[in-house]
Amino acid sequence: MGKHAKDEWRTEKADLEGYLARIGHPAVPGPSVAALRSLHEAHVQAIPFENVDVVLGQHPGIELGTIYDKLVRSRRGGYCFEHALLFAAVLENLGFDVERRMARVDPDGSGYRTHMVLRVRVEGADHLADVGFGAGMLSPMPFEDGAVVDQAGWRHRLVRNGPLWNLEKAGADGWEVLHASDELPQRFTDYEVAHHYVATHPNSPFVAKPVVFRLEPGVSRGLVGNKLTVERASGEREVAEVAPGQLREVLRGLGVELSEQEFAALRKSFEVSADSSLT
Repeated sequence: MGKHAKDEWRTEKADLEGYLARIGHPAVPGPSVAALRSLHEAHVQAIPFENVDVVLGQHPGIELGTIYDKLVRSRRGGYCFEHALLFAAVLENLGFDVERRMARVDPDGSGYRTHMVLRVRVEGADHLADVGFGAGMLSPMPFEDGAVVDQAGWRHRLVRNGPLWNLEKAGADGWEVLHASDELPQRFTDYEVAHHYVATHPNSPFVAKPVVFRLEPGVSRGLVGNKLTVERASGEREVAEVAPGQLREVLRGLGVELSEQEFAALRKSFEVSADSSLT
């Protein structure tokens, strides 16, 4: 691997002490399966999945220093590229063997190949780490065909499908394929291209409306547009419409704190999208 390929991830920008404080995790003496699991779970529960900067047309980009400033220092959330690039850098700084990959969301439908996942090798085995899939994975999964892991109360499994690894979730009608990834390592420029599409293209699902997710054991909460959905592993599901006057409280409840200027701009966009959903 050439010098440029080694340096492109800028892992030195991820300060371990600050990151561990952000996710409320103790110091890690070195790589282990137990450490990977506890870091993954702490990251997912501490840092929200959210696309507010995309909706506002002000996304600062996915260079690691920028991500660190936003997710750690400013205590904001982000979407998959931000989560996964930060987590990959932290793991590498701790001595984990990490490979950055890409996945196609909804591969049985018309999904895009714009989701970032990680292959983490530790204690002689490969694991799927996916800290940026909304209310998806709480814990890493072993890269083993047919491996089933409880994810916060919902069963998920990995299935080998030719050159692809399918991540599936158990539902009332059987297993649903969430995304499919291959084993091709990516370069930083690959994520820059995907990020540009996701953050700016009018067909991107993240451009027109806020998408915020939080996952914790037994409960998944998500705001998509003006609908707040709370799902429990027991099978209960509640959907409520969020009025513009409730938006700030809902965002804070999901761990997203905005400046006055950012919130005013988002509320204006929110009111327009809410009005259009009624026509």
